[in-house]
Amino acid sequence: MNQRAVFISGALTVVLLLGSIPLLQQVDQQRQDQTLRDVLYIPSAQTVKRLSLGYEGLMADVYWTRVVQYFGGKHYAKSREYMLLEPLLDITTTLDPKLLVAYQFGSTFLAQNPPEGAGDPKAAVRFAERGIQNNPEEWRLYYQLGFIYWQELHDSRAASEAFLRGSQVPGALPWMKVMAAALAQNGGERQTARYLWINILRDSEDKLLRSNATKRLRALDNDQAVDALQAIVDGYKTRNGHPPESWGDLIADRQLRGIPRDPMGNQYALRNGRVEVQDPDDFPFITRGLPLGKEASIVPKMASK
Repeated sequence: MNQRAVFISGALTVVLLLGSIPLLQQVDQQRQDQTLRDVLYIPSAQTVKRLSLGYEGLMADVYWTRVVQYFGGKHYAKSREYMLLEPLLDITTTLDPKLLVAYQFGSTFLAQNPPEGAGDPKAAVRFAERGIQNNPEEWRLYYQLGFIYWQELHDSRAASEAFLRGSQVPGALPWMKVMAAALAQNGGERQTARYLWINILRDSEDKLLRSNATKRLRALDNDQAVDALQAIVDGYKTRNGHPPESWGDLIADRQLRGIPRDPMGNQYALRNGRVEVQDPDDFPFITRGLPLGKEASIVPKMASK
């Protein structure tokens, strides 16, 4: 009796798989969205899972292939709507919650602006978090989440937190913590950035990482000093109706004890009421004290020298 049940079950599986071939061929021959909607999209991912008869992994691969085909077709047509993308990804990862490629590329498909993608970075964040929940040991998914926050949502703080979470996963590469610190610094989180850079400097034996951390800490010192000096300069202008012509005016006004110097030991410049560093090349990561026309880098990068 058991053998008969096994035989019947196996026969049904073969029939189902053979029966799916014309269905898949039909999908391949059709490019219209309605065909994909009718053939592939079943509202309940759990329904698809039940119908898979235990072959969830195989069905997940089939649906992931269809996700790629659907996205590729819409991308080729320069479409501005990807209505089935999120539902198809939901089905794929319900069938196989461990399918990393679906989370990595699927979140990118969701995040990018049309016609490059669905233009839904919030859905991409949700999908990446779902991947992390199902695969908490995969640091690359934290990287994907941080990248979406950084590039698509322009949320440096959230990106920094995502990279920091990922950096704590065993096996994560050291630059995950570097990215976390750099984005915290660019997002104005000076205390967080300082803490992270100090820890990198203390814990790392890599010369490049240590050099990068040193320069980042120097930039933080500069930004804090420039903010304080600029407040003094602005206060002088408010009281006197004009900015100080030199640091000597502020020294005479007893606002400073001497000419202020940057973390490299060079005098700060005072130009038309603006506090500036003498040589911006000395500070590749500063956001304060840059001469007019110079813009602070917003891209976290490794120091090369």
